[in-house]
Amino acid sequence: MQDGTLLAAVDLGSNSFRLEIGRLDHGFIHRVEYRKETVRQGGDLDEERNLSADAMQRGWDCLARFAERLAGFAPARVRAVATQTLREARNREEFIRRGGEILGFPIEVVSGSEEARLIYQGVSRLLPQSDERRLVVDIGGRSTELILGRQFTASAVASYRVGSVAWSARYFADGAFTREAFQAAETAARAVLDEAAQAYHGGLWDVAYGSSGTMGAVGTVLAAAGHGEGRITRDGLDWLHEQLLRARHADRVRLDGLKEDRRPVIGGGVSIVRALFDLLGLEEITVAQGALRQGALYDLLDRDQPGADLRSASVQGLVQRFGVDEAHAARVSALASRLFAQAAPAGSEDATRQLRWAARLHEIGCRISHDGYHRHGAYILDHADAAGFAQAELHALSQLVLGHRGKLRKLEAALADPVLALQLMCLRTAVAVCHARREPDAEGLELRLHGRCCTVRTRPGWAQAYPQSAYLLREEAQAWQKTPWDYCAELA
Repeated sequence: MQDGTLLAAVDLGSNSFRLEIGRLDHGFIHRVEYRKETVRQGGDLDEERNLSADAMQRGWDCLARFAERLAGFAPARVRAVATQTLREARNREEFIRRGGEILGFPIEVVSGSEEARLIYQGVSRLLPQSDERRLVVDIGGRSTELILGRQFTASAVASYRVGSVAWSARYFADGAFTREAFQAAETAARAVLDEAAQAYHGGLWDVAYGSSGTMGAVGTVLAAAGHGEGRITRDGLDWLHEQLLRARHADRVRLDGLKEDRRPVIGGGVSIVRALFDLLGLEEITVAQGALRQGALYDLLDRDQPGADLRSASVQGLVQRFGVDEAHAARVSALASRLFAQAAPAGSEDATRQLRWAARLHEIGCRISHDGYHRHGAYILDHADAAGFAQAELHALSQLVLGHRGKLRKLEAALADPVLALQLMCLRTAVAVCHARREPDAEGLELRLHGRCCTVRTRPGWAQAYPQSAYLLREEAQAWQKTPWDYCAELA
């Protein structure tokens, strides 16, 4: 990626949507533009965890305004990331589908651990180089992330379902600030965060940093009141707590540095910060400049570097953890990728990479059981915490692993996607040709796609030389008969 390249990240948070645009300059990304809109979707999940129509419309309207600024950006230069509210929302697919169309770029719902990893990347990239052990805390609208790391590498990540919007709605719903309400909110926060007391205790880090959202708001208020620039201390928190109690209601809070959009959720946010100070024995937190959106920008940069895509490292980690036969997986991956290149349209690099990963992981379920291992493998991928991957990306891999053998009826809905259908044809063909678990003779093997008809051809004499492989490819043609796709094996 050349210096001067513009990169953009969209953070669809529970309280606010943010757009960050940066310019690459000698390995660093410098801010060009930053926009923030208070959407507060996290407060509009009903009892069945569905986003209200109003909440979805507010989000779409914001994305439309972001889209105007992002017009002309290449797809590989923009990453849109959604967090806890859309992880929880049962109707998230409706919002994500329409939101992606409006924004002009796909929206990724990331897991809590992936959100934490991106937060740490954003914080660490904007801190001075140091060998210090770091604790990073990010209190969002509906979740709180804790990360341990050193330099640019996170060693432990966790996400807890406690956030400023959710806690304000639950314990300060009428806006009233009382000692009883704060005590209840802090007790509940400590209960959710209790396991963090051991996993993130003070002996594991040297400096604690607070990222974005609540931490930034609290730090700004304390700095304006003379409690030190960029620092959150116990004394400062006690002072802020007393100011909220004196105001007695969110509408009456008047504090220098407190923005209007933060006022309705300050009670929930402060109660969580106080709970964390108690649980982790904190004396001070330094307010950091980086956040999830900067992490997403640097992740785009890493993905552009040959061999630096973290997702490839995560795939290798899964291969090793589940004892995959790496030599066989590599053979299937190489052949499937080669066949896909013959039939795929130009600009299919992402789909090729996805197919390569799926092929390397197609036997991941064998560690659980050889009986139905493709189903076990799909389950693992749908529930794995794999650094660098969004939930939708892991689900796409799970669908390919699920469909690489057996009947195709189980993927009836997914086969409406022509890219997935072609990937699956190539993967199943490669698995069949590599059945002997040795380097296959694939010279002259071709796979072509015309409309909805896939044709596999071989060189003369191949079918006679490899009768079992030929039999499996003819069986493959039978398997596709009850789908919208035709698979024809012309074996010479």
